[in-house]
This record gives sequence, structure tokens and C-alpha cells, in this order.
Amino acid sequence: MSPFAESEIVIVGAGAIGLGVAYSLARSGRTDVILLERAAGVGRVTTAQGAGLCGQVRSSVERVRLAMRSVETFRELQRDAEVAPDWHEVGSIRIALSAPRVEELRHLQTVCERAGLQVALLDGAEAGRFWPPLDFGAVRAVLWCATDGAMTPSAVVAAYEHRCRRMGVRLELGTAVTGITCRQGRVVAVETERGEIRCRMVIDAAGAHAYHVARLAGLELPIIPVRHEYFDTVPLAGLDPGLPCFRIPELTLYGRAIGEGLRLGGWEADALSIDPRSFGLDEPTPAVEPDPGVLAGFEERFGRLFPAARGAVRTRVGRGWPTFTPDGRFVVGESSRVRGFVMAAGCNAHGISGSAGIGRLVVESLFDPKPSDYVRSLSPDRFTERPWDWDTARRLAQRVYETYYELGA
Repeated sequence: MSPFAESEIVIVGAGAIGLGVAYSLARSGRTDVILLERAAGVGRVTTAQGAGLCGQVRSSVERVRLAMRSVETFRELQRDAEVAPDWHEVGSIRIALSAPRVEELRHLQTVCERAGLQVALLDGAEAGRFWPPLDFGAVRAVLWCATDGAMTPSAVVAAYEHRCRRMGVRLELGTAVTGITCRQGRVVAVETERGEIRCRMVIDAAGAHAYHVARLAGLELPIIPVRHEYFDTVPLAGLDPGLPCFRIPELTLYGRAIGEGLRLGGWEADALSIDPRSFGLDEPTPAVEPDPGVLAGFEERFGRLFPAARGAVRTRVGRGWPTFTPDGRFVVGESSRVRGFVMAAGCNAHGISGSAGIGRLVVESLFDPKPSDYVRSLSPDRFTERPWDWDTARRLAQRVYETYYELGA
């Protein structure tokens, strides 16, 4: 029997999502929580791969408000002098190069205003002052959001960890989950390599291994890891860390200044995914080899607006397996098939930036007597109570990735 043999809630996975959920639970007064992590430290897998941008401009009011909650939390954590998330509220610009994209920006502006997020629609000439090194000659319009920003993923999880421990959450690192015990359709314990933990609730926040943890409870969920890449460069003329983050949907690119260098990433038109059934819970996710063709495509496209990107020496390639779902929505909430088994996964590349907002959605799904229609729409039941097949699910999840910046997406 382990020394931590009982807890009301056990969270599996100490990445940004697991820690964001633990933080939200503790803030709501629920501190009888154990957070389990197989690695020796927090945020070592999917979170470590993140590019660190946090954008609040989304296509629905619910998603805007979710991102706004994350920004509120990063601000709050940044005020902690002991361990801060390295949050920099530098703002962001979303660039339109054509008339249809200008209309899209107008629509997004309306959505943001309904959600209570202040944004401004500017023409190319006005927007040039935000990113002086960029060629705005072909830019038709820009949506400016002053409260967007960027953070350091490792600092975010360190800040969450610090605050969670201070509020009484117990973190057990270097502890692998081996099983989930259910009786009469309800979770009663989690099995680990160090012993059993009796509990009332298990929250699956295991990232690329979320599928495997759900299988321990008898659930089959289409949570698909899809490759994503970005790169950093040496210092380039005109760049400094105070520049806003940028997104250029028509070029499927995003980025920011990282120090005096460039961090540039994008979405692939022909995505690469892996079947989570091809590796086990006790195995690492397959290695991701940098794809020179994909990275060169990012560089070439951005070079149209920022010629200095062409041929810039790369200092780092970030890559990993963020998880996507067939319908592009998170998987959040308790299963009706296995009471006490709760999902917080399938984040569709919003794990770090959405961590605090998703944490609050989990709290709402569990403890609000009347959760919103949006929260109910994220239930894992949508995949366990309706038929689906793996080939179709994987193809659709890839499509969500490939069309991330598509008009109307």
C-alpha cells in the first residue's frame, strides 16, 4: 500500500492541462487531489513541445471566453514573485491578405465583442507600427488584440505546480499508472506502480496517452496525436521580444519574436498522425523527426512578408504530437458509462494556452448543477454512445489540423 493511499480526486498527467485542472479544482475549494505523473518532473512531454503563444481571438463566444480565462490566470500567476509563468502581454496581430479574410476578421471582431474581448480592426498602413520589420504592402487589414501574449511553457507548469502545492494538492512524480479499478460501473481506485489509491474520481489529462488511460476504464475514445513543428532562429535585424505575436491564416503561419530571433510555426496541408493503438501506456510516444520540407515551406511563405526569414540559421526545431479529435472539440467531462471517470484531453493544440480555461470547464462540468450547453457538448459520451470507426476518426482529426486556419473553420 502506498503512503498516499486515498484521495477524493486523482488526476493522471502533470502537463499544462492536468496542472490547470488541479489549479482550478483547488481554487474552487477542492484540494483533496493527487496529481500523478510518470515522468520525473512536470510538463516533460506534450507541454514541453509548445510554442508558447496565447491568442484569445476565436470563432465562437465560448472559445473566446475560455481563452480569456487563461489570460486572467496567467496574469494572476505572473504576480507571484516566487514562481511566475514568464507571461508577456505583448498583444497579437491577425493579418488578412485578401477581401474574404478581411470579412473573416470583421466576423471575428463581432464574436470577440460579444464575448467581452476588446479588439480593433485596422488597415495595413495603421497596423505597420506594430511590426515595423514586416512588409505590410500586401496586407489588407489586421485584427489587433492588445491583451494576447506569450509565455514559456516550462515556466507555466512550474508556476501551476508551485501554486497547487501551496494550496494543498499533492503531486506524485515518477509514478506510473497501471490500472483503474471500477465496481458497479464506478471508479473506486487507481492502480500505480507504487500501490493503490482509493478515490471517488479519476481525471484523465494524459495528453498523447489519454487514449490509453481511458482504455484502463474500458472506454474507447478517438484522441489522435498529430505531428506539429516550428523552429527558432538566430537574432535577426529588427526583432525584439516586445513585438506582438502574429498569425497569417492565408499562409497557415503563426509566430513571435523569441528574444531577438524568430519563432515560426504553421499548419501542414498534408498532416501526419499516429494511431494511439500502435504504442502502449508504458511506452513513450514515437520520436518526431524534423521534416525539412515542411520547415522550408514555413520559411518560404513568411519570407514573402519578412525576407530576413529566408536562409536564417535555425537554433532549434520544436516538434511533437498534440492531440486532435474528429470534431475539433475538447473531450471534457464525466463519462455516463463509468461514473467518476472524467476526461480533460483532446485539446486540438490549445493545451497550454487553454489550460486554465479548460480547467474551469472541468470544474463546471462536475460541480455546476446546470452546466452550459457548450460544456455538455464536450462530453466523452459523444464518442461512447454513437458508432464511429478508427479510419474515419483519424482522417477527420487530421482534417481538423489541416484546416486550422481555413475560412469558416
